[in-house]
Amino acid sequence: MYKQIVLLTRADGMSHEEFVEYWRETHAPKAEALPGVCKYSIVLPTDPAHAEFDGLAELYFEDLEQLYGTFGSRGDHEPNFDRAEVVAVNEDVTNFADPGALTRFVGEEQLQRDDVDGTDGLYKHSAFLVRQDGMSHAEFVEYWQTNHTPIAREIAGVVRYATVLPAAPEHAAFDGVAELYFEDLDALHDALGGEGSRDYDPERGMAKRAREDVDSFLAIDRRPRLIGREHVRVDEG
Repeated sequence: MYKQIVLLTRADGMSHEEFVEYWRETHAPKAEALPGVCKYSIVLPTDPAHAEFDGLAELYFEDLEQLYGTFGSRGDHEPNFDRAEVVAVNEDVTNFADPGALTRFVGEEQLQRDDVDGTDGLYKHSAFLVRQDGMSHAEFVEYWQTNHTPIAREIAGVVRYATVLPAAPEHAAFDGVAELYFEDLDALHDALGGEGSRDYDPERGMAKRAREDVDSFLAIDRRPRLIGREHVRVDEG
């Protein structure tokens, strides 16, 4: 499965509540109706006051050709302005989000663990990963998938874990996205810390090992993240 993740920050002068209302009521119906979209999710921060973004929009496609057919040859950088539906959606974004702070990421989702039936209502830790200086993207992916992923997917409370690899690494804003899902927000905080903090138990099992291991391949100070709750609006799967 391929998807486009859009990191959204609200427009100047708009409250988070106004941003969410416009997104849900006006923008989302347009975005989820785009050609080829088979799943559309909104991820809203559990603690908006301390979140790095106001939300994530996630548009899923069965294959990369469908995604590029809608959004252009590099879906994260070149929207397909030949399609009226895409033009309308991109123009509408400026009505509630800051276009200067908007980041798109296109990649392939790879499920590493899945113990649940669907993601609607789950709490989610999305980490946007940047490799360490001196490491190639290929070296980063090899370490992440081979060494780190087996640790991360066994963190206490994790019920679903996905890694998202960029479709076009040379043009991507990040080297990958790690998505850890929990059924309980307290379990997420206990394992990974709260929004804007790293206040988890430093001695807690796999979470401790995972936190220590990120220093082997991540530029941790350049890694945005969002703790949110996923709301699935469309799922044709």
